[in-house]
Amino acid sequence: MTPLNSARPAYIITGPTSGYGYRTAQKLASHGPLILVGRNPDKLEEVSKTVEGRGGHAVPVVCDLSDPVAADHAAAEIAALGLPLAALVNNAGIMQVHATQNAQGWDMTFATDHLGPFALTEALIPYLPDGATVVTVCSAVEDLTRRQARASGFRGGRYISAVASARGEWQPGGSSRTGLDAYATAKQCALATILAFARETPRLRFNAVEPGFSPATGLSRDAGSFVQFLAKYAMAPLVRLIPGSTTPDRAGTVISDAALNPSGVTGVYYDEKGNPMTGSEQVRDPEFQQRVVAETRAL
Repeated sequence: MTPLNSARPAYIITGPTSGYGYRTAQKLASHGPLILVGRNPDKLEEVSKTVEGRGGHAVPVVCDLSDPVAADHAAAEIAALGLPLAALVNNAGIMQVHATQNAQGWDMTFATDHLGPFALTEALIPYLPDGATVVTVCSAVEDLTRRQARASGFRGGRYISAVASARGEWQPGGSSRTGLDAYATAKQCALATILAFARETPRLRFNAVEPGFSPATGLSRDAGSFVQFLAKYAMAPLVRLIPGSTTPDRAGTVISDAALNPSGVTGVYYDEKGNPMTGSEQVRDPEFQQRVVAETRAL
């Protein structure tokens, strides 16, 4: 592997081996070295070789973000590289129709989409220089009022507490598929965290992105082979006709632009076109944001 050029600040990106994350990594590679965080070492190595084949620099860091302890270890490994850091992009995520559990017995989706990124971000904050950016990929399905989300079976974030979410327990009245409640709640907590962190740590820039709907990504890899087949071959060609839809390449552009953050803004939630948007009424409540952060820290 080519030695990293430490003269340029590096970009950390989780989930860089497919979909939005892969496109984001390719776009950020021309701006500085990449630190690629993911659970599959072989796929990380493939992406690293692709980046380096195009004249960039990359180093893989193996981490299963469903385990917050592993996220802490990954942060320590990143810090040990001694590279100046420009941004952290929390992109990795899963969406399960049928809930599973991680090694701790916690809901896998909530752990992967909120707890792990939370732990990684908090552990890296001391190593991020003033003005660095943290971007978290969120989702508008956390908002119960979004018509397209409801049409897809989502019923918004169903947060009770961090402990209840880790147990896979959600407010009643949710989706008939509990995996969707887990995903919407995890994304709501991720957005609440970004908005709270923007106030807590003004020396850094914390922003979120709703990348839009794209059936061509690997997000629904746990939904079963038939659903994946439909997403790839039936829905993907029609994606431009669906309001709020996107493509991995377009989403990668919006996410990478947010990571580069030339305007230096903080506390902004971007839509799939890169325009500021608002989340649900609940996630906009500072008291709710602080409660999510406090309860997640305690957990």
